[in-house]
Amino acid sequence: MTPPIIVVTGMPFEAHIARGDGVVVVCAQNNTLASDLEAAMARNGARGLVSFGTAGGLRPGVTPGQWVIAQTVLDMPRQAHAYASCVGWADVLCRVMPDALRVDLAGVTAPVVTAEDKAALWRERGAAVADMESHIVARVAQAHGLPFVAARVVIDPAERSLPPAALAGLRSDGSTDILGVLRSLAANPLQLPALLRVGKDASRARQAMRHGREIVARELGAGFGAVSAGI
Repeated sequence: MTPPIIVVTGMPFEAHIARGDGVVVVCAQNNTLASDLEAAMARNGARGLVSFGTAGGLRPGVTPGQWVIAQTVLDMPRQAHAYASCVGWADVLCRVMPDALRVDLAGVTAPVVTAEDKAALWRERGAAVADMESHIVARVAQAHGLPFVAARVVIDPAERSLPPAALAGLRSDGSTDILGVLRSLAANPLQLPALLRVGKDASRARQAMRHGREIVARELGAGFGAVSAGI
């Protein structure tokens, strides 16, 4: 039996969108992701890895709903060690999603919250977006000699800071904590307009993610385009 493509996400809604023929989905937070991914590979085998989901914008002008395909993943916890994604695989994905940006992606251990921190990361490292899973996917791929690609959708723009309630609403497993949001709003009601903008941006990103996943499945078949890329 041909080994599957393993698709890694950080949140349950991303995992739901990622599902499809020819893939095994691993949904985990970055503190357990490496071990969970290794376990999935031991059970199923793997012929390639995909980092899939949302990413925070770092480059000015990159808007929610924008697809990005990483050309390089910068492992920020390891002094920005750079991992090059599989060029042929990224080319195949960009061919069916011509509006996707080919950019450098920063892998981080925590959300980049403030507009100032986003600007600093863009200015110092040149990464257009950031997420918390891609650098771990890249590490594991390199350790096993596997191709990888990171396909992400921008969920928040570089120009805006995230309100505290947005972070209070995230449980450790990536699911939504409504009570956490309400407690944060009760403590600081003035953040409500910013939180509503976050919700609008997230809805736009989710819609773009579903649409892009449907395009990839329709145009490239099973396995996130791995067969078309010769993987």
